[in-house]
Amino acid sequence: MTISVGDNIPEGTLMKVGAEGPEPVSVESLTKGRKVILFGLPGAFTGTCSSAHLPSFMRNMDAFKEKGVEEVICLSVNDPFVMDAWDKNTQAAEAGVTLLADPSGALTVAMGLEFSVPEIGFLNRSKRYAALLEDGVVKVLNVEESPGVCEVSAGETMLSAL
Repeated sequence: MTISVGDNIPEGTLMKVGAEGPEPVSVESLTKGRKVILFGLPGAFTGTCSSAHLPSFMRNMDAFKEKGVEEVICLSVNDPFVMDAWDKNTQAAEAGVTLLADPSGALTVAMGLEFSVPEIGFLNRSKRYAALLEDGVVKVLNVEESPGVCEVSAGETMLSAL
């Protein structure tokens, strides 16, 4: 079942590369008592993700902050090293976007937002979506029908919903 507006985000652990290597990051620590945007995408370094989805949030960071958003988090079913390399390539962190990995896709599957295309190696990848979370509760959820499209899940669409 897909997560819906009014639901709590499932508990889970994401990953990032820290000073000593891969580090777990609990979803609760990211969302408890906070207003955050979580957006998911099929894969780091992929076409629409790199050319449209991530940039749409990067260019709207100041406006999100003005609306009280404390953190904007990009999630992908990749390993933390890939997400770290993509961060360095795109300068997402410098723009204010946190890139985190859901290596096994466990959180993505728990939210019901996964899709698979085995022919190209996409297994339990994240659908393209954007969610506003307040204290871990989904307030806005915009999910694309097709992974190659970035319209309802774009930063500008989320900004207009705030």
